[in-house]
Amino acid sequence: MNEFDDKSVEQIEEQEYTTLNLGPTHPATHGIFQNVLTMDGEIIVDAVQTIGYIHRAFEKIAEHRPYNQITTLTDRLNYCSSPINNMGWHMTVEKLIGVEIPKRAQYMRVIIMELARISDHLVCNAVVGVDSGALTGFTYLFQWREKIYDIFEQICGARLTTNIGRIGGLERDFSDEVYKKIKEFLHDFPKGFTEFSNLLERNRIFVDRVANTGAISAERALSFGFTGPNLRAAGVDYDVRVMSPYSSYQDFEFAIPIGEKGDTYDRFIVRQNEIWESLKIIRQALDNMPQGKWYADVPEFYLPPKVDVYTKMEALIYHFKVVMGETDVPKGEIYHSVEGGNGELGFYLISDGGRAPFRLHFRRPSFIYYQAYPEMIKGSMLSDAILTMSSLNVIAGELDA
Repeated sequence: MNEFDDKSVEQIEEQEYTTLNLGPTHPATHGIFQNVLTMDGEIIVDAVQTIGYIHRAFEKIAEHRPYNQITTLTDRLNYCSSPINNMGWHMTVEKLIGVEIPKRAQYMRVIIMELARISDHLVCNAVVGVDSGALTGFTYLFQWREKIYDIFEQICGARLTTNIGRIGGLERDFSDEVYKKIKEFLHDFPKGFTEFSNLLERNRIFVDRVANTGAISAERALSFGFTGPNLRAAGVDYDVRVMSPYSSYQDFEFAIPIGEKGDTYDRFIVRQNEIWESLKIIRQALDNMPQGKWYADVPEFYLPPKVDVYTKMEALIYHFKVVMGETDVPKGEIYHSVEGGNGELGFYLISDGGRAPFRLHFRRPSFIYYQAYPEMIKGSMLSDAILTMSSLNVIAGELDA
């Protein structure tokens, strides 16, 4: 008589499964979050996500800060495209206080947001290439990401977490150097990006590696609340810039790339095509840049220029009031969303008329679609699960606000 005589076949089979911790600090996760996988050899039988390793309570911190000091918190959400987070927050407050910023400022914001979107997609697709074994593409793309950061640095002095812009517009007009760098990027980048595209998009080894992995149907994607490139890859042409235009996006002509299967390859191709569309939008914004001011006439919320602060008493008073958060905002309950690098980035704001939000909630797209991850990887191999995660572009900072 052996030790298995009193056990059922199911119990014996269950003992053959292996529990594997993927994360929270494994390089393949590209962020601090954990997946507890139940493995049958290399096949994933079950998966459970664990988040919260870098939860920083941004929403609660924001409820104790003046409105203009919350921008630095939004930087730390999706840090691969932080300017979009900044602009989304500024637009939310502007909606609350009833301010319409000048067209020039709106076009300038569009340029910044589309550069940030390109940067975000470059990171995602370069990493998909790396995780499929194609390291060369990563080296092709990251020099262009640095060029975008050079532009951000010229605009605001920062590169990754930019704290760019202000409630009511931009802190300064684009300098001649900014225009020069943007035009150089528009001229030089397409050639480098085409080389990357030729390297992977029709590469037989890469396509075989990523096609039909991590697929999700349009119905299931909608059920989970997918937005952004991950939803469009499943064949749903939803884009906040088109469905609920903001910052004058209705003035621009661009296509909404979509996929068919919602697999890793479709997500890769959708982001590739969106980069081309972003370039198209930036060119239109430059060619049709309106004249006028780059900020609205809201001195209670918009920091005055430093030269005025040093020479004019009224500007000094407004500067003090803005910095110290001594301006009450109207009571209200609003929601505003923008098309972030990963999907619909929303801000649900409740104001009780005080100097800080009464309640604030960030709708982080990574947190929404990451819930589908276990379903998407069950039955697949471990190596495919890594690629699926990369193509979803799960950003830990956005996942764990």
